[in-house]
Amino acid sequence: MRQLTFASLQVRDLEASKNFYTTKLGFEISETNPQACVFTYNKGQASFAIRTPLEDIDGKELGIGVSLWFAVNENVDELKERFIANGITTATPIMETPFGRAFHVKDIDGFKLTFLEAK
Repeated sequence: MRQLTFASLQVRDLEASKNFYTTKLGFEISETNPQACVFTYNKGQASFAIRTPLEDIDGKELGIGVSLWFAVNENVDELKERFIANGITTATPIMETPFGRAFHVKDIDGFKLTFLEAK
């Protein structure tokens, strides 16, 4: 294997998750249908999807152990402040990683999204 080309997260409520990703995080919708929504970020440099469940997820914790990392072309301090102003309450402190400065937020299903200001 050479490259991960796409990621898709199963979510409990597609419309609520679409709202979270667009209004709170600023992702853009690339395409959508009744079962899924594909997002782009950072002017189309990254894309992934959320979708209705492929299996029964009732009573299960989603997002445990899953983290998507997005390299950003902006200051993570300013990005974090913008997310907080948009109502994000799950942002972690900014940390130094081997890859650069980063922070995490959780979506409404508990998936961890990491925003990285690369070295």
